[in-house]
Amino acid sequence: MCSWTQKLLRNHSKVMEVKVLDINGKETGRTVTLSDSVFAIEPNNHAVYLDVKQYLANQRQGTHKAKERAEVTGSTRKIKKQKGTGTARAGSVKNPLFKGGGTVFGPRPRNYSFKLNKNLKRLARKSALSIKANESNLTVVEDFTFEAPNTKNFINVLKALGLENKKSLFVLGDTNKNVYLSSRNLKASNVVTTSELNTYAILNANNLVLLEGSLEGIQENLSK
Repeated sequence: MCSWTQKLLRNHSKVMEVKVLDINGKETGRTVTLSDSVFAIEPNNHAVYLDVKQYLANQRQGTHKAKERAEVTGSTRKIKKQKGTGTARAGSVKNPLFKGGGTVFGPRPRNYSFKLNKNLKRLARKSALSIKANESNLTVVEDFTFEAPNTKNFINVLKALGLENKKSLFVLGDTNKNVYLSSRNLKASNVVTTSELNTYAILNANNLVLLEGSLEGIQENLSK
């Protein structure tokens, strides 16, 4: 049995039963049971690597371009005779060896995206969630909202949860505009819904905060 499996089995009771906190960081007296098939699997490192690689590749615009010999401005006149000069032959000033000449094998616009199977991406997300659960960097908070967008209110929630100076990811069950707008100015905090949850975002955060309403959606989507 590998070390990851042994560690998960040792922490089984701690990982599966998680206390629910309120936005003040206090226990509500309730607990939630996390699904073993989502939060306690043996992480597949290669699946995680491929999913993160795909996410980062999709962020690339691929608009890089260098002008080649046929595209640079310059005369096509032969600048010197072919033989008898004692130097290499040259056809025009657009020769890549000359200053201002074209670039040889320069970058061209391209699409960096590539396809991954749904089952592999699902395995990668479950692996990322299991890593966070096993490292005790996963917190469950009861659903909350704000009457209006207010960054100060969101900062108070971070302070109460001990996440003020840490990179955090909040996962909402449904779209909550006020909570999202309240967090938008904070570089270290990110707010997503269950449908937007991805492997890179999970691993990029130091702490994962799941709102109670998001658990059903996460476990339903990843238990397929």
